[in-house]
Amino acid sequence: MPTRLTIIGSGPGGYVAAIRAAQRGARVTVVEEAEVGGTCLNWGCIPTKTLIASTDALELARSVADYGVELSGDISYNLQKIRDRRDKVVGTQIKGIRALFKSWGVDLVPGRGSLISEEVVRSVRKDGTTQDIRSDRIIIATGSRPADIPGLPFDGNSILSSNDAVLMQEVPPSILIIGAGVIGCEFAFLYRSLGSSVTVVEMLPRALSAEDEDISALIEKELKKAKIKLITGARIESMKRTTDGVTALLSNGQEVRTAKVLVSIGRALNTEGLRLGDAGLAAGKRGEVPVNDRMETVVPGIYAIGDVTGIMMLAHVASRQGIVAAENALGGDVRMDYAAVPAGIFTRPEIGSVGLREHQAREKGIKITTGTFPYRALGKAHAMGEIAGVVKIIADAGTDKVLGVHICGAHASDIVHEGALAITMGATAKQLGAMIHAHPTLAEGIMEAAEAVHRNAIHLPREGK
Repeated sequence: MPTRLTIIGSGPGGYVAAIRAAQRGARVTVVEEAEVGGTCLNWGCIPTKTLIASTDALELARSVADYGVELSGDISYNLQKIRDRRDKVVGTQIKGIRALFKSWGVDLVPGRGSLISEEVVRSVRKDGTTQDIRSDRIIIATGSRPADIPGLPFDGNSILSSNDAVLMQEVPPSILIIGAGVIGCEFAFLYRSLGSSVTVVEMLPRALSAEDEDISALIEKELKKAKIKLITGARIESMKRTTDGVTALLSNGQEVRTAKVLVSIGRALNTEGLRLGDAGLAAGKRGEVPVNDRMETVVPGIYAIGDVTGIMMLAHVASRQGIVAAENALGGDVRMDYAAVPAGIFTRPEIGSVGLREHQAREKGIKITTGTFPYRALGKAHAMGEIAGVVKIIADAGTDKVLGVHICGAHASDIVHEGALAITMGATAKQLGAMIHAHPTLAEGIMEAAEAVHRNAIHLPREGK
C-alpha cells in the first residue's frame, strides 16, 4: 500500500514536495486554504516581478532616444493594463500547478489545515465543514505573512502591507516605505518609476543590510540617483492618520507627511491555528517549527519546510526543502545544505548574491582576499546601456576557494548562479578566472573579478595608476 502523505500548504515548498512524493509513488493530499502557489505565486515573487517588468519596460521606453530609437508622443503607462498583465501571468502559473497536480494524481483539498494528532490533518472549509485526513507522514508548509507594526495594523488604505502594494489599486503621489530590506527597496524603485515621491526609512545604518557592504553602497547611490530619499539609522516613533494621508514622526526628530505608508519590516510565521501541541510539537521563540537538516521535526513522521521553519525565507529554499522532506518521508536520506544558496533582489539595477558576505567572513575569522570588477569596464554593459554595477568575489586567502559572489548590475540574478556552482564544487578563484567566458557578455565580469582576486584582471588599470 502506498505511503499516505498529507501536506499543509501549497506554496513553493508544499507543491514541490507534493509532486516529488507523487513521483516516488506516495498517495499525496495537499490541504490549501487559499490558492495553490502560496505567497510566492500569489503575493510575492511572481506578481512583484511582473510589476517590476512593466516598470523596467517603462524606464527603457523613457530612454530609447539614447539607443537611436525615435518615438512620437509622450511616454505613459496604463495602470489597469499593468494589473491585468500581472493577473494573467499569475493565473497562468496557477493553472500550471493545478495541471501538475492532476497529472501526478495529487489530491487538492480546500480548507485551513491543522493537526489533530500525529497522524491526522483536519481541513476546515470556509463554510465550516471539516474533513479529517489520516496520514502516514505529514509535511507542514504553511509559510509566512507580512508583519505589521504593533498598534498600527494594516488597513489596506493608508497603511499598506506588501500584499496591499501588489494589488496596486492606485499610484499614490507620495509613499513612505518603512524598511530598506529586499521588499522595501524593490517597491521603492517600482513606485518611483510610476511617479510617486518615495521616502524610505531604515533603522539600521544602511540599506539592504544583509548584503555585502559594497553592494549596499552601490544601491544607495542608485536610490539617490532615482531621487528616492533614504533615511538610515532612524525608526518610526509614531504615526497618525490625517485627512490626506499619514504623518510619521521619526526617532531623529524628522516628520514625514505622506499619502501612503508601506510597512516592510519582515515576515510573521504562520503557525497560529495549526494546533501544534495536539501533535506533540511546539513552536520556537519566533513562532517557527524547529527542524533538523532532514527537515524532520521532533515528532517522527512530521516534517516542516519553507518560511514556517524560520531558516531562510526564500522560495527556492522552500522548494529544495520540500524535495528533501519528501524524499526522507519516503525512506530516503537527503540533507539540506545552505552554503551556496543564491538570492536575487530586483532593484534597479538588480542584485545577485551567493555565499559569504565580506563582513560575515571576517566575523567568522576567515582570512580572505577579494576581487571587484565594475560593469562600466564591460563592453556588453556599454552596448546595453547598463554600466551601473559591480561584481565582487570573496575567496579564502589560504585555499583560494570561492566563498562568495556578489553582483549588482543588469541580469545579476541570472549570472550569479555561476558563483553558486563554483562554491558548490569547491572551485578556486584562479579556476574561475581561467574559465573561458563568451564575449561580449556580462558574465565576463565574474571572470575578471576572479582574476582581480590575484590582481590579474586584464581590463583594470594597474593599482595606483
